[in-house]
Amino acid sequence: MSVGLEQAGAALAAESARMAGLGWMRGTSGNLSMTLQREPLRLAVTASGLDKGELTGEDVVVVDSAGAAVPDQPDPGQRPSAEAGLHARIAAVAGAGAVVHVHMLSAVVAGQRWPGGVVLRDLEMLKGLGRRDDDVMTVPVVPNSQDMGVLGDAFEAGFDAATPAVIVARHGLYVWGRDLVQARHRTECLDWLFQFTLATNGFQEGVA
Repeated sequence: MSVGLEQAGAALAAESARMAGLGWMRGTSGNLSMTLQREPLRLAVTASGLDKGELTGEDVVVVDSAGAAVPDQPDPGQRPSAEAGLHARIAAVAGAGAVVHVHMLSAVVAGQRWPGGVVLRDLEMLKGLGRRDDDVMTVPVVPNSQDMGVLGDAFEAGFDAATPAVIVARHGLYVWGRDLVQARHRTECLDWLFQFTLATNGFQEGVA
């Protein structure tokens, strides 16, 4: 594997603790993944049903391109989130090395306010997403579904390689990057951008 499972588990546990501390992974919600290899696709995904602020490096599950746990697991008793299927779809379509799924309030509120997509423009923080500060980026919003195939199709239909995020309406945010650090940085930048856009809507011309 191009990334070792032990290394991936330690990194996922550390980032989960960081994001739980920011209030983005309340209770046992949210999940993170890292791509271990491409052919065949294998991801390390945080295990389901655990407090994301207290994960250890062993609290990961290896999944395939459908998000299903592969037979050869260090701990066969652990199971991945059902949302692992969308992580795998994003990794396959976007070529992501890591995917972050958090229940960030600013993203969910922005998706509720602008269900056709959240427009971010003319802000220096866009550089953190690989865009110019005078650029316009629309983060797509897709309807929530318990069927990861349906969510995956909605994600892929609106996929733009220059926009590394998608909001699932009334649920949460998926962000991806070449590695876990870039995915985290992009998530942090998006939180700021969503908060700014929500706070200035109504008195700053052109943000809506």
